[in-house]
Amino acid sequence: MTATPTTPPAEGCIDTRVLGHVLLIGINRPAKRNGWTPPMFRQLAEAYTRLDDDPDLRVGVLHAFGDHFTAGLDLPAVAEYMRRGEKAVPEGLVEPHDLGLPGYRRRTKPMVAAVKGICFTVGIELMLAADIVVAADDCRFSQMEVQRGIMATGGATLRMAERAGLGNALLHLLTADEFGSAEALRLNFVQKVVPAGRELDEALAIAERIAAQAPLAVVATRLNALKAIEQGPMAAMAEFIETQKRLANSEDAAEGVRSFTERRPARFNGR
Repeated sequence: MTATPTTPPAEGCIDTRVLGHVLLIGINRPAKRNGWTPPMFRQLAEAYTRLDDDPDLRVGVLHAFGDHFTAGLDLPAVAEYMRRGEKAVPEGLVEPHDLGLPGYRRRTKPMVAAVKGICFTVGIELMLAADIVVAADDCRFSQMEVQRGIMATGGATLRMAERAGLGNALLHLLTADEFGSAEALRLNFVQKVVPAGRELDEALAIAERIAAQAPLAVVATRLNALKAIEQGPMAAMAEFIETQKRLANSEDAAEGVRSFTERRPARFNGR
């Protein structure tokens, strides 16, 4: 599909569009290669919060307008926030990097990212914070903070090592080199590589398949897998019985049984 953006203000904006149970979240500052400004970060957090709070929405798709996902931070616009040690995202919202920082909510619903063209710094961190990433085969990735005298603090130092191993992570974190989609796939930073121009269609197709599943079970499964990564397998296993009991007593579980016996697709309502 081709997403049509609104005309953004000079500082950029985040456009949203609802397709069924999917919330499309579009980065909209193509004239500046989608360089991130404080208003864009705030609006992104508001979109992620909308996804979590709206019961009719089940999956988010993060994408970008123009030729590139993002060239990274608009440093002149965000430098003062860094010097003061402040975040552009107001407390109380879902923080898009999903780091579990005090004062912020964590996302519960799945997020699929569609990346293309240039995907630097914060772009890599946002896609690593998503759950599934589809990359165009023309992507150019770089975690170049060390070139600017700063450190990646949106999750790259954590998630690159988790996905690819410490050596592979430090190779790219410490050299600020540029690498392509094949390398990102090898390192498990992305899950699929498709011809340029097809990344949003593929991401949306994945999101729609997720949205067709039982919403409560999807959220519980995602959170349990994250707990296993962040707190270890024993912490995740400790939730198995109570979580399964709660799900098995839901309306969706009853519908799952009915659809199985009636040999038809299930119609889940998230209850």
